Amino acid sequence: GIDVSHHQHRIEWEAVAAQNIHFAFAKASEGVTLRDSFFLRNWLEMRRTGIKRGAYHFFRPSYSAGVQAQNFLLCFDIENGDLPPVLDVEVTDGVSPEDLRTGISTWLRMVETVCQIKPILYTNQKFFNEYLAGHFENYPVWIARYHPWRKPVLETSQAWNFWQYGNRGRLDGIGGDVDFNVFNGNMDELKAFCLAKQEPTPSPLRAAVDESITSNP
Repeated sequence: GIDVSHHQHRIEWEAVAAQNIHFAFAKASEGVTLRDSFFLRNWLEMRRTGIKRGAYHFFRPSYSAGVQAQNFLLCFDIENGDLPPVLDVEVTDGVSPEDLRTGISTWLRMVETVCQIKPILYTNQKFFNEYLAGHFENYPVWIARYHPWRKPVLETSQAWNFWQYGNRGRLDGIGGDVDFNVFNGNMDELKAFCLAKQEPTPSPLRAAVDESITSNP
């Protein structure tokens, strides 16, 4: 799998899907106001081309976690078959470890309540071991460690679910580098990891997203 943001600009998702890419995460938001300019297109194109999709939020610890959760949740509607939402935590922004973890907990709880699935916690191996190990063991984790032969080593009994093993991958359909990831399981387990609600909960946001993509192909 891969993860993308506006840094990859316009992606040709059909070309990506033809290269054995099974899942992708796209940046949706950051902080309390920022929205990724390519997210809406990426979100619908991943679904259209059959790639299992997920959305992530870049966390700014010095701002309200509740407002950040709202910013993220207004970006998309999660649907059956989608991957859990992701909280990307890589910086402390000067806050204490305790306040950092309190903010993370607030965001995770709010998003889990709305999306009806436990979000994934993303960070790099060093940051996880220093600030997060032992505190969020009920949540899936996605760990960045850029070495294709050295899997993440976590200072906890918790196992990683996704591993970002490289940040200089190349694929047809994407100009420049892209992050490469692997899921810790097989395809059936990946499918079971995704959302499976009994009743989808569409909202007016879906119509706005569809109109945006149609107007700006």
